[in-house]
Parts: sequence; C-alpha cells; structure tokens
Amino acid sequence: MISRRDFLQVSMAASALYGASGFGNWARLAAQQQLTQDQLLQFDTFGNVSLIHITDIHGQLTPLYFREPSINIGVGGNKGAVPHVTGADFRKLYGIKDGSPSHYALSSGDFAALAQGYGRVGGLDRVAMVINAIRADRPDAILLDGGDTWHGSYTCYKTQGQDMVNVMNALKPDAMTFHWEFTLGSDRVAELVEALPFAALGQNIFDAEWDEPTDLFPPYKMFERGGTKIAVIGQAFPYMPIANPRWMFPEYSFGIRDENMAAMVEEVRSQGAECVVVLSHNGFDVDKKMAGVVPGIDVILSGHTHDALPEPVVVGDTIIVPSGSNGKFVSRVDLDIRDGRMMGYRHKLIPIFSDVIAPDPKVAALIKAERAPYLAEMAEVIGRTESTLYRRGNFNGTWDDVICDALLSEREAEIALSPGVRWGPSVIPGQDITREDIFGVTSMTYGEAYRTEMTGEFLKVVLEDVADNIFNPDPYYQQGGDMVRTGGLGYRIDVSKPQGERISNMTLLTSGEPIDAGKSYVVAGWASVNEGTEGPQIWDVVENHIRKLGTVTVQENNSVEVIGV
Repeated sequence: MISRRDFLQVSMAASALYGASGFGNWARLAAQQQLTQDQLLQFDTFGNVSLIHITDIHGQLTPLYFREPSINIGVGGNKGAVPHVTGADFRKLYGIKDGSPSHYALSSGDFAALAQGYGRVGGLDRVAMVINAIRADRPDAILLDGGDTWHGSYTCYKTQGQDMVNVMNALKPDAMTFHWEFTLGSDRVAELVEALPFAALGQNIFDAEWDEPTDLFPPYKMFERGGTKIAVIGQAFPYMPIANPRWMFPEYSFGIRDENMAAMVEEVRSQGAECVVVLSHNGFDVDKKMAGVVPGIDVILSGHTHDALPEPVVVGDTIIVPSGSNGKFVSRVDLDIRDGRMMGYRHKLIPIFSDVIAPDPKVAALIKAERAPYLAEMAEVIGRTESTLYRRGNFNGTWDDVICDALLSEREAEIALSPGVRWGPSVIPGQDITREDIFGVTSMTYGEAYRTEMTGEFLKVVLEDVADNIFNPDPYYQQGGDMVRTGGLGYRIDVSKPQGERISNMTLLTSGEPIDAGKSYVVAGWASVNEGTEGPQIWDVVENHIRKLGTVTVQENNSVEVIGV
C-alpha cells in the first residue's frame, strides 16, 4: 500500500484540484477563458487498472450551479475529520488558494461571486466527454455509478426515470447501485433494471419475506481488466425503509449487512479476485466504519452524502473515494495490481467546468431529445432571486427557507417541516427562478404537502429522532440525511448530548413564546413516508408562493442555535 506521503506526491502531480501545486494561476487563466480541457484532464497514467466513479447525479442532465456546504458537523470519532471540515478550514487543510478553481468547486465561500466568474458545472454531455477521454487513455477502464441517478428533476419525474436511464446507457456504465431509485416503486424499478445492459448490484438488497439475496440485484460482478481480476461489490443505501416510504418497495429489505459483505469479499477472493472494489451508497462515515470492520476491501467508491474531497481517505488498507454530486465531478482512480494485491494507486477528482469541457455531441443530442417534450413548461419563469438559493448543510439552506415559508403561507400553518435532503442545484443572485429550478429541489414521487396538528411534545420527539439519525456518534446509527428544516420554529441543539437530550429552547417564532408540550400547533410539511398522505404537491405550493413574491430575498436564518460542536 502506498503511503500517505507518497500519495500526496503523486496527487500533487496529478490532481487538477490540488491547490498547493501552483494552481493560484488557474483562477486568472479561467477568468481569461484560458483554462483548457486538456489541463483538466491531464493525468499520468498509472498501474494497470482504472476506475471511473460518478454518483448522486439526481437526475441533472444539464449544467448547473451547486454550492458546497458551509456546515457539516462530525461527531464521535469523526469530529473534525474530513468531510466534516468546511470553508476556510477546508481550504487551509488542502492548501487551496482563495479564488482558485478549487475554491469554487470544493468550498462554499464567496460562492455567488465565484460562480459568476467560473460559470456552471456538470452536464452529462460534459461528463461523457471526460469518460471518453479516460477510456481513450485506458480503454478497459471500469465505469461505476454510485446511485441516486433516476431521481431529482422535472424530466426524471415525468418519465419515471426513463430519461436518466437512456442517457446513462449512452455513457456505458459497467455497474450501478441504488437509493432514491426505489422511490419509483418496486414494479418500475424491476422494469428498468431488467432492461439495463449492465450490472445492478446490491449485496445488501434482500427479499423481505425470505431474508435472502435477490436474483434481480446480484451482490457483485467480476471483471478481467489489465491482466487482473477485479470484483465490484454493490452496497445500496442501507436505510431505505427508514428514510423513504417502505410501502413503495415492500418486497425488499436492506441494512448494512457487513457480515454478508465480509462473506462476499471472501467469496470473490476465493474466485481469484486480486482487487475488491465496493460501489457504495452508505455515506462517507458509514464507509469509514465498514472499511475498519470488513477486511480485504481495497477501494470503496463512496456515495450518498455528496462529499467531494481532492484525495482519498485511507482506513487501514482501504482507500475511500467520494465523488461529489449532481454531475459536478468525475473521479479517476488508477490502481497497480500485482501479485494478487493492490500495490499503489493514483487518484484525480476532475471538476466538470461546463464552460471549459466540450460536450460530447451524441450525448448532447440525446439530452436535448429527452428534454424537448418538457422544455416549454420547465423554462417558464416563476420569479427572480436576489439571494443565493442553495440546499446543503446540516441545517436550513436558503432553498429550504423558501420552501418552509411557502408551507407557512400557502398552507396557513404555524410551523413548517421540510425534509433534510441534500439534493438540488443552486440559483445565484440575479437569476430567474424557473419551474425546473423548483422541481430541482422538490421533485419526488411522494411530494404531497400535508397539513396537520402536532403537540409540542410530539414536535420535540420528531426533532430528537432526526437529530439522532445525524449526530449519533456511531455511524451505523446515522440513518437520515441532514436535520429536518423548520419554519416558524426555533430551537437549540447540543450535538454532544445523547439521544433525547439534544433539543431545547423550542420557540414559536411568530410570538416568541416557548413551545408548550401539551399544546397543539398547526404544522405543514411534505414528503411524509406514510401511505395515503393527502395535500397539494410541494412544487405547486412553492410555485404559488414565489409567484406572489415576484422577487425572492432570503434573510439570514438564526432560528437554530447549535452548540457542542
């Protein structure tokens, strides 16, 4: 195994994002439109095997803006460890110069200003161009999709994932795993998976009735590349029935199943695998723990928590590679596999600057065709924003504030609850807000906006349960996304406290009065996991709200006091 010191040497030579390698000039080059595709793709080919990793695309076919989190709290053994380092601390840790492409791609500071200079990121036609360039250099590279692909956009919702399937098929992945895909419903998932020309993997996807693996989702696939045998084991999101509606996929059970993962590693090794790769949708901290308890894994390609890091994290003999989200990055990992083991690696996180990387013509034409039937309604302008609208971080982002305000006003509620999901592009000041933008942060198959009553006691239970899903010091108990977003409700959270003791000082913001445990409050929310939830679709609620505002301005949200960090 290559040492961290040696890795940093090759990373600094190979990575287009490593700020300490003299990339201060890149900001000036990009501003002068002299940053080239060749510079972004430059890579010193290494070893005999190449992996290409994309993950958490969330239905985004075209270039977009995406702001990284300014707050990402780690607890327990992960306190202060990446990816729980943000902003200036993150840039200092990796030697990233302020104002550089690395700053814009990987950090939240000065986002709106840098977005004006560097432009949009992503776009699957640009991703295709990068993949093609890697394959031109290493024709037998293995392309792996980490899941959360068939979900999260207007066209993906309207086509039940077919638009993403069609475009991804053109990229020719070798395997994928799953999370939000299951919210299309098990029948639709089966229909799509059965037609895939590549492997749909999930060692932890079991038949719920018999608690056995399923034929539809094999645990792994073996590849012969570069004169060696590579096993890719799939790891779907473990907590599907908790985080998403169980009634949409009653045939299946999930879980981490690390004992079964260990058995799969032994099985593929017995079949001659010289390298074991886990294609994971666990989330980064869960992947770190799994790497420490399951021996024999060489590489974990990490998804779900949308983290983007300019170098892998090493746990024992396992490297963990996160690759961001929304099509913003592509990871290339070159491996030197000799004598039945991984002798070394070289890694590059490639930022997809859409003004620099040329679109692949065939994939661009396919994307255009997929979007054409819906273009007019997607492009309709609903309003305009004077604030950066983003969703990413442990607590409310500005998009979440807009959604909560819409629930309060349109549903005539005292308190609003919005799920702590991570997906959704950003909108920068001065931009029009289109219907497509609204769907980018609300699109899902159970988007009904409910209106109900909850006691103060029950509201505290809700907040405590979600807080434990995020801030439990054992990563295997971190079963949610980020903290439920609140409107009309303020509170204090101590992330260092145990379950049931984190939430205090709950306040009704309209009056400033403490929340009364015995009193009932009118609460509006959306994305309930309960079957039969009634109400208007959340995108209609938000659209109506923004139309009335005309121009959106979001004030700084100080309703949540965070301590114990």
